[in-house]
Amino acid sequence: MKYGLVKKTLDLVEQFEFANINNDYPDTVAGFKRWIADNQAKSANIDIPEWEGKDKGRSPESVISTLLVHMSRFAKSYSRAAIAGSAFSTQEDFIYLINLKAFGEMTKMDLIKKNVHEKSAGILIISRLINNGWVVQQDSSSDKRTKIIKITNHGIEVLEQQMDKIREATKIVCGDLSETEKMQLINLLNKLNEFHIPIYNKSNSVEKLLDEAISFKAQHEYSLTEEEK
Repeated sequence: MKYGLVKKTLDLVEQFEFANINNDYPDTVAGFKRWIADNQAKSANIDIPEWEGKDKGRSPESVISTLLVHMSRFAKSYSRAAIAGSAFSTQEDFIYLINLKAFGEMTKMDLIKKNVHEKSAGILIISRLINNGWVVQQDSSSDKRTKIIKITNHGIEVLEQQMDKIREATKIVCGDLSETEKMQLINLLNKLNEFHIPIYNKSNSVEKLLDEAISFKAQHEYSLTEEEK
């Protein structure tokens, strides 16, 4: 057993109790962890934000999760406004078309995964696009056994008719962020996306998703620890 590590931990707990004499942090493991994180942020000259419920022990993870949900809802609202009165019935319709135009033809499952949808929901969207004549399903030129989805000229035309409003909606989502802040946010969101994509691609059951995610995170953190040794 590494008694030196135990002693250092006890010393750190003692520092926490002394620094927390005014009860700025909950007297819990969560409060102790946040005190450590805040001190690391201070040493790195990072602004430590305030948030609702912080004084009652609300975790940073809870705040991040809530804010991401809120941002998703804001973005959806702007997207719905951008397609109001158009030929599109849902925002997923034009998002699927944008992906096909940007990345080219692909299989149904590749298109569904690119949009992080469940298979059943994705199939319905693709069927609607086919019925509208905006995409076609055909044999792959490289493998006749594989069917691919391709945007049609009509699909491109319908998309272009609405792109000005769609671009405005995406700009509004970014609010008043500076260019530097946008780059910082992209880096952070890319990091989160790269963490979650393997979990999403591997999981086939909603019932097992959380357990698989927890296991993946533990393995990921262990790998990072091993790399630091």
